[in-house]
Amino acid sequence: MLMTFQVTHAVIPVAGFGTRMLPLSKSVPKELLPLGNRPAIHYVIEEAIAAGIKHIVLVGHAQKSAIENYFDVNAELDNQLRAKGKDELADSLNWLPEDVSVSMIRQGKPLGLGHAVLKARPIVGDNPFAVLLPDVVLNPYTTDMSTDNLSYMMRAFSESQHSQILVSAVADEDVHKYGIAKLEDAQQLAQLTDNKNANFAVAGFVEKPDLEQAPSNLAVVGRYVFTPTIFDYLAETKPSVGGEIQLTDAIDSLISTQGVDVTTMLGDSFDAGDMTSYMQAFIYFAQKQLQA
Repeated sequence: MLMTFQVTHAVIPVAGFGTRMLPLSKSVPKELLPLGNRPAIHYVIEEAIAAGIKHIVLVGHAQKSAIENYFDVNAELDNQLRAKGKDELADSLNWLPEDVSVSMIRQGKPLGLGHAVLKARPIVGDNPFAVLLPDVVLNPYTTDMSTDNLSYMMRAFSESQHSQILVSAVADEDVHKYGIAKLEDAQQLAQLTDNKNANFAVAGFVEKPDLEQAPSNLAVVGRYVFTPTIFDYLAETKPSVGGEIQLTDAIDSLISTQGVDVTTMLGDSFDAGDMTSYMQAFIYFAQKQLQA
């Protein structure tokens, strides 16, 4: 019988400079740009907490300290608001549950996503953990964050102890933009459904293939659950093109030694790191909140 491991740690890399979002991101971290009445990363953290995460590690740099400050308590502001009878507003600013911690470490050199994840090792230790890419904001209005997507992946991990990667079906004309999953059993593609998460063993990933070479239309979304073994593989991974340590190289090693599963995504998501998608997301969230 497999031992059950509960996932309570999450790593969120926030060290990117957000060049796709200039000039908005020149002086404001892109993760703090608003979607409606909250910054984008607020929704990502809410997703993690809803799934059961208790320890959140932000991997950033000196210019991203405002992100950590967003999750801290501003005692002076809190006192002023309460003195004016604005208790409800004060409470809304201190929304982080008491049993959830948010800390930030600095990546140092910008050596890629794999390197950023590896920097979290001293805090995560030998525990399984989730990785959430903050550019990807899952739509909280189309799914139940406490049961779907990341939450589902964490339950699947506890049952199988296989690392999990979230994927979503994309249009044929968009296949070349993403890492595409190759399932161990291609016939399982016929079992995909839009109304529930599904879990399949994966044989590998093809990075940004032409449609003719694509093994499926299942694209990596930006949510992962890993065994701590991936830290060992990341430490051994040599820098590739551009001098960066790629997360995908370590995932390939996990596939060959421990097995990795993909979880199909429920609902939809927004790319908050792309200007066009960001503006569409801002309007969507603002309209939802105005209607509430």
